[in-house]
Amino acid sequence: MKKIIAIITLFYTVSIFGQIAVEKNQADGDGLLDFAANTTKGILLPIVETLPTDAVSGTLLMDKNDQVLKMNVESSWLPLSDTGSVAGVTFNTNGEIPGPNRIIMGASTSSAPGVLVLESANKALILPKVAAPHLNVKNPYPGMICYDTASKSMAVFDGLKWSYWK
Repeated sequence: MKKIIAIITLFYTVSIFGQIAVEKNQADGDGLLDFAANTTKGILLPIVETLPTDAVSGTLLMDKNDQVLKMNVESSWLPLSDTGSVAGVTFNTNGEIPGPNRIIMGASTSSAPGVLVLESANKALILPKVAAPHLNVKNPYPGMICYDTASKSMAVFDGLKWSYWK
């Protein structure tokens, strides 16, 4: 939890047009947000009770109701995993901060709603790089996403098993 708070604080203190490197000195290439290589950490996607009706294409989340990781593609929700499990997950019961955006990186403003909005004409998110996450991440959390350097694919954990996307 302390690391999450530290990362959020970092987002607020860094210029919105800069590149952010997490646990490394500088972001690679055109990465807007980049993570250290050879880690066993990933990004945790939000687990939502209600699918947002105003989500833009590329929005990633885990649906608490059917326990499936999903991506919004042209106003439809594409499943990225089979039915998983959120058993043992402790959910935040605090009220949400009002407004559509919380943290915007890569642009001064954005109309895209989200907890973390990465919006740039020439930079992208570089996922945390994990070699064989199904073997090396000892306690993955439902909604975890990373790049598997062994299979060269995006890996998502649904609470029960890993799914891989090329």
